[in-house]
Amino acid sequence: MKAGFVGLIGLPNSGKSTFMNLMIEEKVSIVTPRPQTTRRRVHGIWSSEESQVVFVDAPGLVTSKPGLFDFLAKEAKEVMAESDVLVAVLSLDLKSAEEAESIIELIAQAKKPWIAVINKTDLSAFSHRILILRTMLLKYNVPILTLSCDNKDLFLKEVRPQVLEVLQKLLPESPAPLYDPELYTTENIRDMVCEIVREKCFLNLKDEVPYTIAVRPIEFKEEAAPMPRINLEILVAKDNHKGILIGKSGQLLKKIGQESREEIQKIMGTKIFLGLHVSAREDWYKNNRIMKELGYHHEH
Repeated sequence: MKAGFVGLIGLPNSGKSTFMNLMIEEKVSIVTPRPQTTRRRVHGIWSSEESQVVFVDAPGLVTSKPGLFDFLAKEAKEVMAESDVLVAVLSLDLKSAEEAESIIELIAQAKKPWIAVINKTDLSAFSHRILILRTMLLKYNVPILTLSCDNKDLFLKEVRPQVLEVLQKLLPESPAPLYDPELYTTENIRDMVCEIVREKCFLNLKDEVPYTIAVRPIEFKEEAAPMPRINLEILVAKDNHKGILIGKSGQLLKKIGQESREEIQKIMGTKIFLGLHVSAREDWYKNNRIMKELGYHHEH
């Protein structure tokens, strides 16, 4: 048996979350076009009779600053430290070759088995960059895979088997699977529900508001009759952001609620009551107590 943790490392918006979701054929990480969508490490599990790959989707590498950015930076570094194998996710739309080089060097310095994934090859305007990235990677003598998460059918048919074959060779031996082979994630349903709502907020809002949004449960009664009852609080960092999120006559919040409810009902397998409540907490992402309540903290 071979089993281990595989950390997905890259810059924000490199496609790590979409890559992991496709690898396990389940939606575990939320996906939006915005930076810092992934805030906490998320585990996705692929199992077979011979091996188990536990993918760890890390926040995109960012410069450490006080508050939420500091948490994101530490999360990514801890994923690197605790993983058995690393995957450098390099997208063709990186701003510069220096950005790619910094990711590659950082992962190489970890002194762990790793592979490179060149993502977003569907972006034909940047196709010349594939050769540039391959040239950068040659001296490290690691497996290099080129792919696009844009074509789901092609990914599942051709790319996924290649990635799994390479990763299984690098995994450490294990006396048994790390998790029940029936599981596809270690995430609990409350966290997944909050993340779905945050995703819908990101997708329906513009400008700086999404970065300063967080979601936490107020009431979560799975056994309530006649259906599960879920009430969530959406935190914004400025009082004037409340009106932006709620929208004219409450229409935007209603749309976010409807889209969220449809997806939550799919993962819970039943109809639900979903209530969304918007609260302003001035600069909550700098407040240690609120950050801890939201799970954006480290014990050490």
